[in-house]
Amino acid sequence: MKPKRTDLTGLTRKEAEDLAEGLGQPRYRGRQLFRWVQARRALDLRAMTDLSQAFRTMLEDHVIIGRPKATRVQRAGDGTRKCLLQLADGEEIESVLIPDDERLTACISTQVGCPLACRFCLTGLMGMRRNLAASEITGQVLVLQDALETGERISNVVFMGMGEPLLNFPQVERALRILCDEQGASISPRRITVSTAGHVPGIQKLGASDLGVNLAVSLNAATDSVRDMIMPINSRWPIATLLEACRAYPLPRRRRLTFEYVMLDGVNDSLEDAKRLATLLRGIRCKINLIALNASPDLPDRPSPRDRVEAFQRMLHDAAFTATIRESRGWDISAACGMLRTDSDRDRDGGRRGERRAPGAKTPVPRADC
Repeated sequence: MKPKRTDLTGLTRKEAEDLAEGLGQPRYRGRQLFRWVQARRALDLRAMTDLSQAFRTMLEDHVIIGRPKATRVQRAGDGTRKCLLQLADGEEIESVLIPDDERLTACISTQVGCPLACRFCLTGLMGMRRNLAASEITGQVLVLQDALETGERISNVVFMGMGEPLLNFPQVERALRILCDEQGASISPRRITVSTAGHVPGIQKLGASDLGVNLAVSLNAATDSVRDMIMPINSRWPIATLLEACRAYPLPRRRRLTFEYVMLDGVNDSLEDAKRLATLLRGIRCKINLIALNASPDLPDRPSPRDRVEAFQRMLHDAAFTATIRESRGWDISAACGMLRTDSDRDRDGGRRGERRAPGAKTPVPRADC
């Protein structure tokens, strides 16, 4: 039986150099491999014409160039594009391209499904299938780059697609190093944001790393009783513990944490909630994104009325916070915040809403893959 071949798409530049050296080649050959895969997006070893034919032939027995397969691309009325991607084992994920003024943001996934079962998110209805490998994470960006139109360039990347990134920290960290490498996609860490539902050990690991990316925290409530009800992860790391980790998070100069706040009608959107939120976040260098729930028949809540969202925003402004209302993008193709869920999962579920635990019930939170 032939040994399993290494996927070049998931290798850092140093690992590609190590691979070349292990095959009796100088380390710079590994850098060439890395550039071909990550910067030039090569899919075939035969395209790597600055490598000798003998080395390319040798590589065929040791490596593959993996890439998720785009099986469908949908375009929303606002220009947002959603890609349904099939992985090598047949599992499916979704990735999104979001245009906004001068920016074009790639929203990518880190897990097939998600184990956290947040009440406002359709991905949670899929349950947890598996973590994505670094090759499958970086591969999404490569596929999205291949789908760009003339003159387009991905300017930002957000780890806000399917899954909880910090539950897959080792593979996410590897993917970040690949994406930021100046000889690869060369995406600035300042233009990359990792979003978490509040996985405190992962926040601490991200802060202790040298990655330098932005952190967004999905907070969504100002009391533990409400957050327990809509985000089961709060039973493991309640608000005080989460905000302690946020206060300790090392922020470069002129950088801020982002707190995401999905507004649910009659649940977390009162002026009293806004006052409590301002008190909780006082002293943290941050901005707050207010997000109207993207409603679905499979979700129990309704979005807060616009006038209530604006009143909530005014209260935060009066408390000297930067608070913006994030407008939904790609809603008409189910590409907006909290709407990613593959069609095959909908088919398996028969279009019915997945089983939820009763409010206040404890939901096990899996350990991070580390």
